[in-house]
Amino acid sequence: MSETHTFDLVLRGGRILDPANGVDLVGDLAVAKGRIATVAERLPDDAADTILDVTGKLVTPGLIDTHAHVFEKVTGRFGLNPDMVGVRSGVSTLVDQGGPSLMTLPAFRRFIAEPARSRTLCFLSAYLVGGLEGHYYPQLYRPDCVDVDATIRVGRENRDIVKGIKAHAEVGGASRWGLDVIKQAKRIADGIGVPLYVHLGQLWPEVEGGEAVDPDMLVEELVPLLDSRDILAHPFTRHPGGFISTRTGEVHPVIYKALERGLTVDVGHGSHFSFEMARRTLAAGILPYTLGADLHGYNVKAPTAGAGGDREANPFYGVAPFSLTHAMTELLTLGMALGDVLKTVTSNPAAMLGMADEIGALTPGMAADVAVLEVKAGRWQLSDNSGERVTAPEMIVPAFSLRDGVVQEVDSPLLPKPIPVAA
Repeated sequence: MSETHTFDLVLRGGRILDPANGVDLVGDLAVAKGRIATVAERLPDDAADTILDVTGKLVTPGLIDTHAHVFEKVTGRFGLNPDMVGVRSGVSTLVDQGGPSLMTLPAFRRFIAEPARSRTLCFLSAYLVGGLEGHYYPQLYRPDCVDVDATIRVGRENRDIVKGIKAHAEVGGASRWGLDVIKQAKRIADGIGVPLYVHLGQLWPEVEGGEAVDPDMLVEELVPLLDSRDILAHPFTRHPGGFISTRTGEVHPVIYKALERGLTVDVGHGSHFSFEMARRTLAAGILPYTLGADLHGYNVKAPTAGAGGDREANPFYGVAPFSLTHAMTELLTLGMALGDVLKTVTSNPAAMLGMADEIGALTPGMAADVAVLEVKAGRWQLSDNSGERVTAPEMIVPAFSLRDGVVQEVDSPLLPKPIPVAA
């Protein structure tokens, strides 16, 4: 910022949408010293060192992806480069879900969070092994592979980047050890004072000779173990053991009880997402609180390091292209209002992380994390891993973003190219 200018940067003429502050106006947003300075209908032409014309675009708080897998190298093929998933895809903040464990968190901090341009946080794995190869080896996720006290200690010592705990409640694990790991994970989360993020939907095959598990009963037994701070993931999963009852084809009654008690819902898109399950859930009046993309090396085409099992054999394998903004388009196409969709990637995740006074809004004085988005009208093809195709009348694509006031170009090879549908 020069002596003759009030601001470093002004984004001019965009539609500014800030759900946290109830702002919806066409105007200018100014940045100074890496912070939001002001939002106004029109600022003077000489107000800033740099003025970028964003007429016709959306200007929102920086996008927050609540479900990422970016522990590159250490988790093998599973972990992606954080900035490919983050700022190079128009996303300011990432939350790695269960990649680092108490043993590998120092490496996550030193080699992932610190050098990344994207703000990179985590929900610490409840398991000693963390997210190795996308949980390819179920024998590493047993109750005796959890150290409750040590994980609590490490979480407390690293609260700046540890924002929660990650564990799984699914048929394959339950056939081996019931919900014992979830009980341990809940003790860890409560000991640190953070949410527990629970994966729903079958991950591993049921063990031969083990106890047969009813997916509906599993959900019924899970919910009473959780409280209002906790998060249910993958509501739209195509796998048994999610929100939709395998008996009735409708939302399980215990899910309503969970939401009444204050539990929240994260999409956790990944390869799990099903348009059909999403329709049923949304028709029941259940809206996701946050939208995690769940990108990783087994559901996107990207060069990743590591070895371990054929790619197609991984339980999280998928081929339908997507990204965080692509998933936003899907929710919009399914009937969610634009304002509600934006909440799932801005103010709501900021609250979930306990960071509502730092990110997720365009409040003057807060970090200048800003997304600039285009909404392209047309006919665009969307698809899921069940093979369903849907035509979207609009497509949300990232133009560029600001991270602490610095312009970040969108050039990630992970971003899917919009596919037009012939009229």
